[in-house]
Amino acid sequence: MFQTKLTDMLNIQYPIIGGTMMWISSADFVAAISNAGGLGIIASCMYKTREDFAKSLDRIRELTDKPFGVNINFFPTMQPIDNNEYLDVLLEKGVKIVETSGHSAPEAMCKRFKEAGLIWIHKCVGVRYAQKAERLGADIVTVVGQENGGATGKLDIGTMVLIPRVVESVNVPVIGGGGVANGDSFLAVLALGAQAVIIGTRLLMTKEAPLHDKLKEALINASELDTMLIMRLLEATHRVWINKAAKRCLELETTNGDIVEVLQIVSGERAKMMYDQGDLDAGIISCGQSVGLAHDIPTVKELFDRIIAQASERAKKLAM
Repeated sequence: MFQTKLTDMLNIQYPIIGGTMMWISSADFVAAISNAGGLGIIASCMYKTREDFAKSLDRIRELTDKPFGVNINFFPTMQPIDNNEYLDVLLEKGVKIVETSGHSAPEAMCKRFKEAGLIWIHKCVGVRYAQKAERLGADIVTVVGQENGGATGKLDIGTMVLIPRVVESVNVPVIGGGGVANGDSFLAVLALGAQAVIIGTRLLMTKEAPLHDKLKEALINASELDTMLIMRLLEATHRVWINKAAKRCLELETTNGDIVEVLQIVSGERAKMMYDQGDLDAGIISCGQSVGLAHDIPTVKELFDRIIAQASERAKKLAM
C-alpha cells in the first residue's frame, strides 16, 4: 500500500523523505532513514572539505545498499563553500539523487544535473518557485506548509492550501510536508495530491538522531505551542523550538539590536553544543509545530512502520 510515482522513481519502500537538517543529517542518520524504507538525504554543507564529504558518502555506502540523496544548500552561509566541488564528489561516488534548497533555483548548476542524469529534487516555498524549478528541469519539487521547522519562507501559507496549489500548478511529482508526524498527517498529505511526504521534526525524536538525550526528552515534552519564528527581519525566517536563545534572537530583532549577536546565537557552533552536550539554551534547533504530536523515541524503522500501519488503518476506516 502507498506505492506512488515517487516510490518507483526513487526506488524506495515508503513515500517518505527525511528532511535535511544541518548538523543532524549525518552519514549514519541518513543511512538509518534509507534502511527504514525512506529516502535519507545528507547535508553536504556540514563538511568543510571535499575529502571529508567523500568519506561521509563512503560511510553511507558501508551502512546501506538503499538509495540516498545529497542536499546542496544555496542559502547564504557564514562559511561559503564551492558547491560545484561537492557536486563533483557526489558524481564521483555515483550518487543518483540531488536535492537543492535556497532562496532561488540553482540555474548555473542545473545543466550539470541534467547532463549527469541525476534525479533533481528542488525545495521551494510556493507556486511560482515550483514552476520556475520545473522550467529549469527539476524532476521533483518539495513544498512544506509554514507549520514546518527550519526555513519557512515569507509566504506564510499552510500545508492544507500550499500542497494542492502546487500540485495543480506543475506537471512534476510533488513532495509535501509541514506538520507530518504520524499516520494521519502522512495520509492527509497524500490526499492533498503529494506523491511523498517529507518529515523533519518527528525524526529528531528517534533513537538514531544524533542529539543529546536531554534535548530529545525536552522535545518529547514540548507541545504544538512551543515553537516560534525568528530572523524574519533578516529575511531568513525560521521556525525553532522556544528556548532562551530563540527568545534572545527575537528580542534583538524587535529592538534593532546587534545583528552580529543574532548570527552568533544561531551559529552552528552553538547548535553543536546543544546537540552534543545537552545544553538546552546554548543555541537554536529548527522545530515544527508537529513536535506536539511526538510522544516517544522509537527507532526510525519503528516510526516509519508505525506511520504506514496507522495510515493504512485510517484509510480503511475512511473507505467504510
